[in-house]
Amino acid sequence: MPKRKSSLGYQFDDEIQLAYYRLEKISEGSISLHEGYAKSLDGPKDVGTGRVREENVPLSRLIDLINERFGEDLNEADQLFFDQIAEVAAQVEAIAQAAQANPLDKFQLVFGQVLESLFIERMEINEDLFARYMNDPEFKELVSQWLGQQVYARIPKNISYRPQKKTPK
Repeated sequence: MPKRKSSLGYQFDDEIQLAYYRLEKISEGSISLHEGYAKSLDGPKDVGTGRVREENVPLSRLIDLINERFGEDLNEADQLFFDQIAEVAAQVEAIAQAAQANPLDKFQLVFGQVLESLFIERMEINEDLFARYMNDPEFKELVSQWLGQQVYARIPKNISYRPQKKTPK
Protein backbone atom coordinates (compact mmCIF):
# COMPACT_ATOMS: atom_id res chain seq x y z
CA MET A 1 0.00 0.00 0.00
CA PRO A 2 1.26 3.46 -0.75
CA LYS A 3 2.60 5.57 2.13
CA ARG A 4 0.31 8.44 3.10
CA LYS A 5 1.49 11.97 3.75
CA SER A 6 -0.98 12.47 6.55
CA SER A 7 -0.74 10.55 9.77
CA LEU A 8 -4.38 9.45 9.55
CA GLY A 9 -4.93 5.71 9.50
CA TYR A 10 -6.41 3.79 6.61
CA GLN A 11 -10.14 3.32 6.27
CA PHE A 12 -10.08 -0.28 5.15
CA ASP A 13 -13.84 -0.61 4.69
CA ASP A 14 -13.82 1.94 1.91
CA GLU A 15 -10.40 1.37 0.35
CA ILE A 16 -9.72 -2.39 0.41
CA GLN A 17 -11.83 -5.30 -0.75
CA LEU A 18 -10.92 -8.93 -0.19
CA ALA A 19 -11.00 -10.60 -3.59
CA TYR A 20 -9.14 -13.86 -2.89
CA TYR A 21 -8.42 -15.94 0.17
CA ARG A 22 -5.76 -18.62 0.25
CA LEU A 23 -5.54 -21.28 2.91
CA GLU A 24 -2.15 -22.93 3.18
CA LYS A 25 -0.95 -25.70 5.48
CA ILE A 26 2.30 -24.62 7.11
CA SER A 27 3.00 -27.64 9.26
CA GLU A 28 1.85 -31.11 10.09
CA GLY A 29 2.40 -33.19 13.16
CA SER A 30 0.85 -35.24 15.87
CA ILE A 31 -0.03 -34.47 19.43
CA SER A 32 1.08 -37.08 21.90
CA LEU A 33 -1.34 -37.78 24.71
CA HIS A 34 -0.15 -39.17 27.97
CA GLU A 35 -1.67 -42.39 29.24
CA GLY A 36 -4.19 -42.09 32.01
CA TYR A 37 -5.78 -38.75 30.98
CA ALA A 38 -8.66 -40.27 29.05
CA LYS A 39 -10.41 -43.61 28.66
CA SER A 40 -10.06 -45.39 25.37
CA LEU A 41 -13.02 -44.97 23.05
CA ASP A 42 -14.76 -47.69 21.08
CA GLY A 43 -16.06 -46.76 17.66
CA PRO A 44 -19.60 -47.47 16.51
CA LYS A 45 -20.37 -51.13 15.94
CA ASP A 46 -23.48 -51.23 13.72
CA VAL A 47 -23.73 -48.28 11.35
CA GLY A 48 -24.47 -47.88 7.68
CA THR A 49 -27.02 -46.87 5.13
CA GLY A 50 -28.57 -50.28 4.70
CA ARG A 51 -27.88 -50.11 0.94
CA VAL A 52 -26.48 -53.11 -0.83
CA ARG A 53 -23.20 -52.06 -2.35
CA GLU A 54 -21.81 -53.52 -5.50
CA GLU A 55 -18.45 -55.14 -5.07
CA ASN A 56 -15.47 -53.25 -6.38
CA VAL A 57 -14.76 -54.37 -9.89
CA PRO A 58 -11.20 -54.57 -11.14
CA LEU A 59 -10.75 -52.63 -14.32
CA SER A 60 -9.95 -55.83 -16.19
CA ARG A 61 -13.55 -57.00 -15.56
CA LEU A 62 -15.16 -53.74 -16.64
CA ILE A 63 -15.61 -54.99 -20.21
CA ASP A 64 -17.39 -58.13 -18.93
CA LEU A 65 -19.77 -56.04 -16.84
CA ILE A 66 -20.56 -53.69 -19.72
CA ASN A 67 -21.20 -56.64 -22.02
CA GLU A 68 -23.47 -58.35 -19.47
CA ARG A 69 -25.48 -55.30 -18.44
CA PHE A 70 -25.74 -53.45 -21.72
CA GLY A 71 -25.57 -56.25 -24.27
CA GLU A 72 -22.40 -54.94 -25.87
CA ASP A 73 -19.78 -57.05 -27.63
CA LEU A 74 -16.64 -55.34 -26.36
CA ASN A 75 -13.34 -57.22 -26.11
CA GLU A 76 -9.86 -56.88 -24.62
CA ALA A 77 -8.90 -54.31 -27.25
CA ASP A 78 -11.73 -52.08 -26.05
CA GLN A 79 -10.38 -52.43 -22.52
CA LEU A 80 -7.36 -50.38 -23.59
CA PHE A 81 -9.57 -47.31 -23.97
CA PHE A 82 -10.64 -47.58 -20.33
CA ASP A 83 -7.06 -48.28 -19.27
CA GLN A 84 -6.03 -45.04 -21.01
CA ILE A 85 -8.72 -43.09 -19.14
CA ALA A 86 -7.65 -44.60 -15.80
CA GLU A 87 -3.98 -43.81 -16.44
CA VAL A 88 -4.67 -40.19 -17.39
CA ALA A 89 -7.09 -39.76 -14.48
CA ALA A 90 -4.50 -40.96 -11.97
CA GLN A 91 -2.18 -38.19 -13.17
CA VAL A 92 -4.73 -35.35 -12.76
CA GLU A 93 -3.73 -33.36 -9.67
CA ALA A 94 -7.29 -32.55 -8.59
CA ILE A 95 -8.24 -36.23 -8.74
CA ALA A 96 -5.13 -37.27 -6.81
CA GLN A 97 -5.85 -34.69 -4.12
CA ALA A 98 -9.47 -35.79 -3.87
CA ALA A 99 -8.40 -39.42 -3.49
CA GLN A 100 -5.93 -38.56 -0.75
CA ALA A 101 -8.38 -36.43 1.20
CA ASN A 102 -11.64 -38.38 0.88
CA PRO A 103 -13.20 -41.79 1.31
CA LEU A 104 -14.26 -43.54 -1.91
CA ASP A 105 -17.88 -42.33 -1.91
CA LYS A 106 -16.84 -38.65 -1.62
CA PHE A 107 -14.02 -39.16 -4.13
CA GLN A 108 -16.53 -40.53 -6.65
CA LEU A 109 -18.31 -37.15 -6.64
CA VAL A 110 -15.17 -35.32 -7.73
CA PHE A 111 -14.14 -38.09 -10.12
CA GLY A 112 -17.55 -38.09 -11.80
CA GLN A 113 -17.23 -34.37 -12.52
CA VAL A 114 -13.84 -34.80 -14.23
CA LEU A 115 -14.46 -38.12 -16.00
CA GLU A 116 -16.56 -36.74 -18.85
CA SER A 117 -13.84 -34.27 -19.82
CA LEU A 118 -11.28 -37.12 -19.75
CA PHE A 119 -13.46 -39.14 -22.15
CA ILE A 120 -13.74 -36.17 -24.50
CA GLU A 121 -10.00 -35.49 -24.31
CA ARG A 122 -9.15 -39.13 -25.07
CA MET A 123 -11.61 -39.15 -27.97
CA GLU A 124 -9.99 -36.03 -29.43
CA ILE A 125 -6.50 -37.52 -29.07
CA ASN A 126 -7.61 -40.74 -30.78
CA GLU A 127 -9.32 -38.69 -33.49
CA ASP A 128 -6.10 -36.72 -34.05
CA LEU A 129 -4.08 -39.94 -34.25
CA PHE A 130 -6.56 -41.38 -36.74
CA ALA A 131 -6.42 -38.25 -38.90
CA ARG A 132 -2.63 -38.21 -38.81
CA TYR A 133 -2.46 -41.90 -39.71
CA MET A 134 -4.78 -41.39 -42.67
CA ASN A 135 -3.16 -38.16 -43.93
CA ASP A 136 0.58 -38.46 -43.17
CA PRO A 137 2.25 -41.22 -45.24
CA GLU A 138 5.48 -41.16 -43.19
CA PHE A 139 3.55 -41.43 -39.91
CA LYS A 140 1.38 -44.19 -41.41
CA GLU A 141 4.45 -46.17 -42.50
CA LEU A 142 6.11 -45.92 -39.07
CA VAL A 143 2.95 -46.96 -37.20
CA SER A 144 2.22 -49.76 -39.66
CA GLN A 145 5.73 -51.20 -39.40
CA TRP A 146 5.86 -51.06 -35.61
CA LEU A 147 2.35 -52.44 -35.06
CA GLY A 148 2.96 -55.15 -37.65
CA GLN A 149 6.01 -56.32 -35.69
CA GLN A 150 4.03 -56.29 -32.43
CA VAL A 151 1.12 -58.29 -33.85
CA TYR A 152 3.43 -60.74 -35.60
CA ALA A 153 5.25 -61.40 -32.32
CA ARG A 154 1.99 -62.01 -30.43
CA ILE A 155 0.66 -64.69 -32.76
CA PRO A 156 1.92 -68.20 -31.92
CA LYS A 157 3.57 -69.84 -34.95
CA ASN A 158 3.23 -73.49 -33.94
CA ILE A 159 -0.56 -73.56 -33.48
CA SER A 160 -3.08 -73.71 -36.31
CA TYR A 161 -4.96 -70.44 -36.38
CA ARG A 162 -8.72 -70.30 -36.00
CA PRO A 163 -10.07 -66.76 -35.68
CA GLN A 164 -12.34 -66.30 -32.68
CA LYS A 165 -12.82 -62.55 -32.67
CA LYS A 166 -14.58 -60.51 -35.31
CA THR A 167 -12.52 -58.11 -37.35
CA PRO A 168 -13.01 -54.43 -36.46
CA LYS A 169 -16.19 -52.81 -37.78
